[in-house]
Amino acid sequence: MKKYVPSWHDEEVKALSDLAAGFFEREVVAHNETWDAQQRIDRSVWLEAGKLGLLCCSIPEEYGGGGGSFAHDLAVFDAQGYAGDLSFGISVHSGIVAHYILEYGTEEQKTTWLPGMATGDILGAIGMTEPGAGSDLKAIKTIAVRDGDDYIVNGSKTFITNGASADMIVLAVKTDPKAGAKGVALLIVDLRDCPGFTVGRVLDKVGQHGADTAELSFTDVRVPVTNLLGQEGQGFGQLIAQLVQERLIIGAQAAGAMRRAVEDTVDYTKSRQAFGHSLFEFQNTAFELAECQTIARICEVFLDHCISEHLAGQLDPAEAAMVKYWLTEQQCSVIDRCVQLHGGYGYMREYLIARMYEDARVQKIYAGANEVMKSIIAKSL
Repeated sequence: MKKYVPSWHDEEVKALSDLAAGFFEREVVAHNETWDAQQRIDRSVWLEAGKLGLLCCSIPEEYGGGGGSFAHDLAVFDAQGYAGDLSFGISVHSGIVAHYILEYGTEEQKTTWLPGMATGDILGAIGMTEPGAGSDLKAIKTIAVRDGDDYIVNGSKTFITNGASADMIVLAVKTDPKAGAKGVALLIVDLRDCPGFTVGRVLDKVGQHGADTAELSFTDVRVPVTNLLGQEGQGFGQLIAQLVQERLIIGAQAAGAMRRAVEDTVDYTKSRQAFGHSLFEFQNTAFELAECQTIARICEVFLDHCISEHLAGQLDPAEAAMVKYWLTEQQCSVIDRCVQLHGGYGYMREYLIARMYEDARVQKIYAGANEVMKSIIAKSL
């Protein structure tokens, strides 16, 4: 079948996509057993990604980035989904954390953090979710109290991607616990040699076993006031604004994953024999894959539209919610159907489709649960 070429894929973006696909297959997927066993991906992989120009692709060259548009980053994230990997926390590092610093940071903050993030020497994380606060960001309880030229931070975070390996974190805190959403601020916390900071468990998840998703604790951690992103009280608005881009990232990963799931399942069913015929020759198999291919293509087209809108500065929160909600729902459905067509082998983790099945489920939960996405969409009607 003719491959769909997105409108935002110029020759440079296409070349980057191909480069990223080879990187993920060679450096990440080929070593999945190692990453799963140690619950993290080695720093050497991050450094290799930096050398290839796969980190911070849309950060300006003056700060060490690739100098491209966000289309370049999205090409990398789509390639990651196609490779069948959602453990390497590149989307958080490059697509989210770097852009908080670029968008809201001072010149000193940008020059301090972004060049090292682009090379992989500095690994970034973002700390929003807490044991008692997920989608409701204004309910966070991590406190930052001003003490002279420092904030003293106390609290805990959970489900933090790159949490056990990160060198720095953009941390959501309350500087005024009584002000609700208006009391939220964002701090850049240097986690290297950081008294009072501890990494708790690296969490045992259903999928994404190679990701060091961790619990973090902050006890009287001193953070210089100069590490505040923007101003006190602006944090909630900053988080909401950047979540639009985060939801687009998840859509790109979902689209790539669906495309790969269908391709692999077509290949498998054409090679697998049953009752004297290939599985693909049975009408049910062919019809199932025809439906899955159609769903995957529709999702690609809708994603293409939303990316074009985003690149033009016109993607609104409702459409971002739509792309996150709809594509992750379809990702889980399509991959589940592909697992079924693999039979017993689809349940074996040595097959990529089984790993994709495990990894897909959380896509409907993080970056705002899909129920929250529906609420955002409904409010726009």
